[in-house]
Amino acid sequence: MPARSAARRLVTAPGGRRSKWLVLGVWLILALALGPLAGKLGDVEETGANAFLPGGAESAQVNTELEKFRGEDEIIPAVAVYSRDGERTTSADAAKARADRAKFTPHAAEGEKTSGPVPSQDRKALMLVVPLPTGGDTDITDTLKELRTVAAAHAPPGLDVQVGGPAGSLTDNVEVFDDLDSTLMLATGAVVAVLLLLTYRSPVLWLLPLLSVGFAAVLTQVVTYVLAKYASLPVDPQSSGILMVLVFGVGTDYALLLIARYREELHATEDRHAAMRTALRRSGPAILASAGTIAVGLACLALADINSSRSLGLVGAVGVVCAFLAMITVLPALLVATGRWVFWPFVPRYGTAPRESRTAWARIGALIARRPRWSWLMAVAATALLALSATGITLGLTEEEKFQEKPESVVAQEKIAAHFPSGSTDPATVVVRTQARAEVMSAAKAVPGVESVRPDDRTADGKLTSLAVTLRDAPDSDAAKDTVDRLRDKVHAVEGADALVGGTTAEDVDTRSAAERDLRTVIPAVLAVVLLVLIWLLRSLVAPLVLLATVVLSFFGALGASNLLFEHVLGYAGVDRSIPLMGFVFLVALGIDYNIFLMTRVREEVATGRRHARGVLTGLTTTGGVITSAGIVLAATFAVFATMPLVTMAQLGVLVGIGVLLDTFLVRTVLVPALALDLGRVLWWPGALWRNRDVPEQERPVPGKEPVGV
Repeated sequence: MPARSAARRLVTAPGGRRSKWLVLGVWLILALALGPLAGKLGDVEETGANAFLPGGAESAQVNTELEKFRGEDEIIPAVAVYSRDGERTTSADAAKARADRAKFTPHAAEGEKTSGPVPSQDRKALMLVVPLPTGGDTDITDTLKELRTVAAAHAPPGLDVQVGGPAGSLTDNVEVFDDLDSTLMLATGAVVAVLLLLTYRSPVLWLLPLLSVGFAAVLTQVVTYVLAKYASLPVDPQSSGILMVLVFGVGTDYALLLIARYREELHATEDRHAAMRTALRRSGPAILASAGTIAVGLACLALADINSSRSLGLVGAVGVVCAFLAMITVLPALLVATGRWVFWPFVPRYGTAPRESRTAWARIGALIARRPRWSWLMAVAATALLALSATGITLGLTEEEKFQEKPESVVAQEKIAAHFPSGSTDPATVVVRTQARAEVMSAAKAVPGVESVRPDDRTADGKLTSLAVTLRDAPDSDAAKDTVDRLRDKVHAVEGADALVGGTTAEDVDTRSAAERDLRTVIPAVLAVVLLVLIWLLRSLVAPLVLLATVVLSFFGALGASNLLFEHVLGYAGVDRSIPLMGFVFLVALGIDYNIFLMTRVREEVATGRRHARGVLTGLTTTGGVITSAGIVLAATFAVFATMPLVTMAQLGVLVGIGVLLDTFLVRTVLVPALALDLGRVLWWPGALWRNRDVPEQERPVPGKEPVGV
């Protein structure tokens, strides 16, 4: 008992008369002391070759082995291509290419030469290959920009010049994430501010949740930075960008729930401090369960093979925990410190009826109560119809299809593919023991789809040799991936060679295989974790199974609806392979949020003596407004991703946004309440609420009669 009493005092401390100032003081000191660390998150982001690859993949092993060849001074080729639209290149074009070669040479790695200009067989293009160093103090993106500036200057009329190749692709991908954190934070903050203004229609109240989320964002960045620097937490630019959107979205959801419950208590309690303590005690378990479900669900991505998925899950879990801590401490303290007037012009007066009892949610509940079985069957049918569109989904994007607008590296690759062997600028890399080099080269040359094989480099001790294997097809094509599979089979069969095949195409092959494995591994883990949390929270087995089934159905409905948008509206060629897994984890974890908010309130109402059906409708009525607002805010924050230049992030934003709206307006509003009414008290089996036989199991409210909110 003393421990429970101490825990209760700790939880309600932000609502105390004196302790609220202590809470605010601690947060202010933390923000001032730790704020400088928040800006250092970019310093610990992993942008290396293996950051987005499966951890134990063969291509990742090749990248690790290549470090033995040149130490830190790895080489990545930049490729300049000169072409005319359907015409042969001229002597002036060749002179331009030779002049550029002279200017490119100082940027080449030590001991390496710029090759070319090499004419294509059709004489319609010229190509230069510049081996750029990536180690030491060299900034490959700055070097590539200089090359592009040189290539674009003084070109003869009609000559198109693009600089791409692996160095160009790396630069264009890095630029996508330049200033991404600040851009997303500003955009998300603006969206949240506007929606809070519309929700509360108060000139002041909206500032408090936004300020609290700001504290959460600072804490999140600091904790993530410290864990990345000292505890090897994996962080990459993509997970870092998504992190801020997640913190803003989840934090605002918790703020909306707490403020709604606090305002409700202000109608029944004269002392605002007592009202906040009651609000924290009653809404705290739901917020804790929500944060725990999302955090543990995201943490399940630690089981993924793909490094970027693992990073996103672990970093996201950190963000949710920090958002939870901020919203149950600094926000309550700010609310009680400012007083009732902060709600102006809709100030909750003591002794007046809450506005929730007079909203449209009571009428919606009454409509569902008239025919609950028909209601949930129609909701299931509508969602299943959307889900059918997911059966025709095309997984996988080429390098060209990963961007909303083609970057220069993609245009360069298209030009190269049109005039040269497609794989000439980005060959596969084979690392072998030197004594088996000749045998491996012979085996590789015999593979269908291989254009040529040549020795590339040797380690200082001479034990390992790297081979450059030029493929006939474009590096990101299905034909090239099939060639890599055949190549691996052949070189692995050479005894004593210990051959490993890497390169861009091999990385795509490994990522595809890992994505399929991750789906089979992570999804069952997420479902099990969410189910256990719901069983603990609701003290039931039937209700958690029902809620989990509705969220899974909602995910497939959202995936189908998103696929329709991707294919027929946005014009995407397919869906990135990472989207189904990340979308599932986000939507199950976030979607169950609203079911938790609804069903914990329903359980509270039933446990305090209301009949089951009346408790369901009261829960729907009292939580309807806040959950709808929370869903709109969360969907809008993820919709910010749709403006990003990277298709993968845009697709994730659209999928999560549609899924959250589907959960908000169909699953939580119609499907779950209708199922709860149709099942009756069986919903609570085998818990205490089911065992209470004092209330008829299939009791129904009088149609049209509104339930009264608490």
